[in-house]
Amino acid sequence: MSDKSSTGLETNIASALCYALGWLTGLVFFIIEKDNKVVRFHALQSIITFGSLHLIFVIIGLLTSIILSAVIRFGGYHAWGFFSGVLGLLSWAIGLGIFICWVILIYKAYSGQKIMLPVVGKIAAKYTDKTVSM
Repeated sequence: MSDKSSTGLETNIASALCYALGWLTGLVFFIIEKDNKVVRFHALQSIITFGSLHLIFVIIGLLTSIILSAVIRFGGYHAWGFFSGVLGLLSWAIGLGIFICWVILIYKAYSGQKIMLPVVGKIAAKYTDKTVSM
């Protein structure tokens, strides 16, 4: 394993940057990095993890809008306040969990430690030839 990626950055810095803006920087590094399998692993893990989470949040947002519209129509504004409060707390808790995961992934990648998320890490490792080692 070389200490630098084909981008000219150190492997640990490029790996950490794969997570910096979620799936977007993962996609950028996955496209531009051709040789360093460690960086490609982190890039793909970022794409799958944060891309999936982004898609899930969009779908939940749409469903929430539909459900809240129905609640307002049939349950009145009092029910809307309750449901919006519950959904707000739930999305805050999920967002906090995602933020903590994001910080840990950046820190571990920068430290040169390999961290494989359940399911996603195995897919990323398989796609990057299972030769990811740090």
